[in-house]
Amino acid sequence: MDTNTLRTFIALAQIKNFTKTAQQLFVAQSTVTNRIHDLETELGKELFVRTHKQVDLTPAGEKFLEYAQRFIDLEISAFQDLQSPTAYAQKIHIGSTNTIYECHLQKNIRAYMKANTAVSLNITISHTAEMLRSLQDGLLDVVFTYSALYRDGFICKLYRTDTLDLVCATEDTTYANGIHKEDLQKINYLFCNFALQGVGLYIQDLFPRYHHFPLEIDNSTKLPQYIEEGLGYSFLPHSLVEEYLERGTLRSIPLLDFAPPRVSSYFITKAPGNLPEDLEELLLE
Repeated sequence: MDTNTLRTFIALAQIKNFTKTAQQLFVAQSTVTNRIHDLETELGKELFVRTHKQVDLTPAGEKFLEYAQRFIDLEISAFQDLQSPTAYAQKIHIGSTNTIYECHLQKNIRAYMKANTAVSLNITISHTAEMLRSLQDGLLDVVFTYSALYRDGFICKLYRTDTLDLVCATEDTTYANGIHKEDLQKINYLFCNFALQGVGLYIQDLFPRYHHFPLEIDNSTKLPQYIEEGLGYSFLPHSLVEEYLERGTLRSIPLLDFAPPRVSSYFITKAPGNLPEDLEELLLE
């Protein structure tokens, strides 16, 4: 099982067409067909269901796709580490959700880079489940996420605790004196669970089941621009909207008869001493 075969499998899983996959990889269609056949023979499982128009992953193919991607990630990481310039005394792999990175990490990382030119930093912005798998595989040294991980062999520390603000455009004065819980169903709520697990479920439960939102997005840092233009309302972490509130482009609406839970984020690493002490101290500031 070589990486060319795995890359072909991943490409076909995404494109779902042998001809287009071959074009994308700049190989003959027969090469794609033979690689997939050899892989299925080696695994003893059918990975694709074939139709006249496209192919779809079988349950075995769905399961194998995750492992194939991890194999490729490990290969890339190994080559990068082995071929990195000798000028770098250490390379640190940091994973973070986008909101935590934008609100807290980026300033400290920039400060660290200015003071430590001998350390190379690799930053991955991703979702929690993917980052925790990469942490277990040794592809990441530390993860910043909204989900705690309390398991033997891992260190999990509380990183930040944040409040949620229900925000709207400054010129929107509909609920200038506050909003009741029952009134939430009347507003154009822009929904994002921003990987906050129980908090995201709490917000979703404020609305009727199968409620249709005018906008759903999986990245909360993209929402303030929509809200500034008067397109709706949303609960967002205070640290994310603080600058908007200070410059007066967003307004926080008082909550009259309810209060959402606070948002906790976590620092997770695999073993003590995984990070340079000064970097860990700076990141945890």
